[in-house]
Amino acid sequence: MAGTVDMRTEQDGGGAFAPLRERAFRRIWTASVLSNFGQLFLGVGAAWEMTRLSSSPSMVALVQTAMMVPLMLVALPAGAIADMFDRRKIAMSGLAISSLSGAVLAAIAFMQLTTPWLLLLFCVLIGTGVALYSPSWQASIPEQVSRKNLPAAVALGTISYNVARSFGPALGGLIVLAAGAKAVFAMNAAFYLPLLFAFFMWNRRHVPSRLPPERMDRAIVSGVRYALHSPPVRTALMRVFFFGIASATATALAPLVAKDILRGDAAVFGILLGAQGVGAVLGALFVSNIRSWISTEASVRLFAVGTGAALAAIGFSGSLVVSCIAFFIVGACNILTIALLNVTVQMSAPRWVTARALSLFSSAITAGIGLGAWGWGVVAAQFDVSFALVASGVACAVTALLGLVLRLPGEEEENNDLVEIGNEPEVAMPLTLRSGPIVVEVEYDVDPAKAREFYDVMMKMQRVRKRIGGFDWSIARDVANPAIWTERYHCPTWGDYLRMRDRYSQTDFDVQELADSFNRTGQGRRVTRRLERPFGSVRWKAESPDPYQDTIGYIGP
Repeated sequence: MAGTVDMRTEQDGGGAFAPLRERAFRRIWTASVLSNFGQLFLGVGAAWEMTRLSSSPSMVALVQTAMMVPLMLVALPAGAIADMFDRRKIAMSGLAISSLSGAVLAAIAFMQLTTPWLLLLFCVLIGTGVALYSPSWQASIPEQVSRKNLPAAVALGTISYNVARSFGPALGGLIVLAAGAKAVFAMNAAFYLPLLFAFFMWNRRHVPSRLPPERMDRAIVSGVRYALHSPPVRTALMRVFFFGIASATATALAPLVAKDILRGDAAVFGILLGAQGVGAVLGALFVSNIRSWISTEASVRLFAVGTGAALAAIGFSGSLVVSCIAFFIVGACNILTIALLNVTVQMSAPRWVTARALSLFSSAITAGIGLGAWGWGVVAAQFDVSFALVASGVACAVTALLGLVLRLPGEEEENNDLVEIGNEPEVAMPLTLRSGPIVVEVEYDVDPAKAREFYDVMMKMQRVRKRIGGFDWSIARDVANPAIWTERYHCPTWGDYLRMRDRYSQTDFDVQELADSFNRTGQGRRVTRRLERPFGSVRWKAESPDPYQDTIGYIGP
């Protein structure tokens, strides 16, 4: 999913299903529908199997948590890996892990050796493979379709899951009744294989970066820092996290709604989740329209109230028909909320950090749902299922008030196309990519009468530098000559500084040009780059070998 796409009108790309005309996307999308069926079969089978293995509501709710925890913990490293390496190979590796783990779980179930904690363990392992696959798949969509079809392709990616969710749970429930949970475990393992083959057949052209990949820890830090210093991304992550906590009862306690409130069996459970899936599919079809009709902030507030009212109705109702209608509303409101917040993240994240931004979004929603599932499971155990659902509904409605302090941005777009900034640094020292820290100082000569305006622009510049890799940013004014301002920031290494130079988007560059417009010299900025040598950054002895010296030598552009 790209950060620079216009998703307001599906007509721009020739219709909602236009991306299916492109072969690579069509193969992968079609196979993904099948894999989503397998994933939903697993959810139904594992949840129902847990009701057989344990009578504890909290253990039943933990099935949902076990499937979400990997998405919460693995998604960010997976996003960093997807940004640094060949996304096709990473996606295939994740699918292989899920398929193998599913096959082992099926074998254990056929041998009747399943225990509650063993079941949870394999839910975690299968979820880990999905978590590794997901950001690579999402971030590779722009490589599978033309630019004009990208908005529709993103919407189809959402619909893929929800088409399966509309029928998968009900079908999974019937399979559980007919052949037992072990059958759906085996089908789950098998249904990942077509998607694995589709990625294998995709002839992706991987263009490596001119610089070596970042270390994993620094890549993760880069993604997190971008999110922290990008107000639209940060706000979307916080809103989806709290919404996930509040609304987690819809899926986590659905087995208990079917069993305890409606006095039904696995088929009823599947019907409820099917109704929720139908609502999600229909809701996803209107994402683009809703963005053109009403602001994202107003939409998210409205759907929070709608979700809350529907959850309360499920708690009070003992009717299957009323419960299905309420689950339908929950499904529509949930997918619309998540999709609109997802679009906010996509429109704000440039390509170099797209997978990490999407991974953080996945982590936020799954962390919210996972924690919420456990918390509401405890509430249900302490009181009852109906009380937990009503309380969850009230909490959902209250999240609408978050817009007063965490307001989402308007519909204006940022231009996140990466730009060549020019002004290549002059280097007269033998540097390696690990040389550092690097100190960058930028001097501006500003009319004192415009000091306040310039300072406000530099506060925007602070966010730009920090989110693309700068540390310890500061702005200082010469006390002897108030017209002279010095901007200063650090990069850990020379390699980090070069990567930072490759990360400027057009929006970032516009902020830099605005700051430069205050410079009275008319000769651009005066930039100084210095190499700091604190203790520990040099070789222990002069004769100690430097393995990078011969391979990198002088680093210029």
